[in-house]
Amino acid sequence: MTTQRKAGLGRRSTLKLGVAGALAAPFLSQRAHAAGSVNVGVILPLSGANAQFGINARNGIQLAADQINAAGGIKSLGGAKINLIVADSTSTPTTAVNVAQRLLTQNDVVAILGAFVSTLTIAISEVTERRGIPLLTMSFADQITGRGFENIFQVVAKASVIGKAQFDDTLAIAAASGQKLERIAIMYEDTAYGTSQAGGLRTGAKNAGVQVVMDEAYPLGITDITPLINKLRSSGAQAVFPVSYLNDSLLIIRAMRQQGITIPAIGGAAGYVIPDFAKGLGEYAEGVLSINLSNYDLAPNLTKAFSDRFGYFMVHEALEHAVCMSVLAQAIENAKSTEPDKLRAALHAGKFTNGWCAAMTGGAVQFDSTGLNTLSVPVMVQWRNNELVTVWPADVAKAKPVWKS
Repeated sequence: MTTQRKAGLGRRSTLKLGVAGALAAPFLSQRAHAAGSVNVGVILPLSGANAQFGINARNGIQLAADQINAAGGIKSLGGAKINLIVADSTSTPTTAVNVAQRLLTQNDVVAILGAFVSTLTIAISEVTERRGIPLLTMSFADQITGRGFENIFQVVAKASVIGKAQFDDTLAIAAASGQKLERIAIMYEDTAYGTSQAGGLRTGAKNAGVQVVMDEAYPLGITDITPLINKLRSSGAQAVFPVSYLNDSLLIIRAMRQQGITIPAIGGAAGYVIPDFAKGLGEYAEGVLSINLSNYDLAPNLTKAFSDRFGYFMVHEALEHAVCMSVLAQAIENAKSTEPDKLRAALHAGKFTNGWCAAMTGGAVQFDSTGLNTLSVPVMVQWRNNELVTVWPADVAKAKPVWKS
């Protein structure tokens, strides 16, 4: 059964919004501020090119909120329940800004969670910063926590760190298999996410003395992949590092394999680590590696609830958005208040270890003065028989990586 059919959350289906909301996409729900509830805004791309990521993320938030409510709600506020008010940003920053403005104007929300895509999150954060409302995100781009904002909280490592780990872990995996990497190719979409992560890849290669023989940006939503594949073929690279969302990832890997380019491909998370990747590529997905910020097999006691409910493994954006919800609830509990200044102080002051925070690679979440989680550690995963398996580093790996030079 497909992800969308079993979850009942396909792009064409009506959005099921818990605990008490109902939305008219792409904008906002009814105001719905029931007594004894805490309104939390959720802004995600539920339509457009990145809709599946938004649906996955919403599922993770909904699961976490339902679990919090079932356990008694926010106890320091007399058992107040989490009420999600969900809005569709679509996949464009301009719409995301408009949605954020309307959500904050029309609804009494204590914080916002979202928006997966870094360019959307950056746009929304301009609105939340002006309003003094906390925004919790698992978007990657360095710019998110690099502007001196006081109300942004990034639960994962930033993209340049992820990119460097993507390279460093690959170097170690190749060495363990007996191959010395000397020449690599980088191809990345020209977005905040892509450019930041490519920068980390370059840093890793420079530090290791590895030559980058291809370094190519391309527009998001590229339709003609031929020039990139031709450059890759003639580059002499021993491995390629593509950084892209789903549609582009499918084009890149399919074109490589169909044209006989068999060098290892190491994805940049995003499009490389969701079920749709394996579904879209079939046998071509087998053995593809990717960096990731979390993986369902590292916390099966928690993530099984997601697969039982939605019918597919808990992808990283679902898990990390569940972490955002969990952190926010713990901060409200600690602050004993939803007043923005107190909530902001609680987010900066705490080390969050309960709930979904335990599923993160660092076992907890702790923000520095910029709002970046300092405990997030990337891991390497690999597609094996339609499952995404953690393969590096060795101390957390569930299987040994397969490297085919």
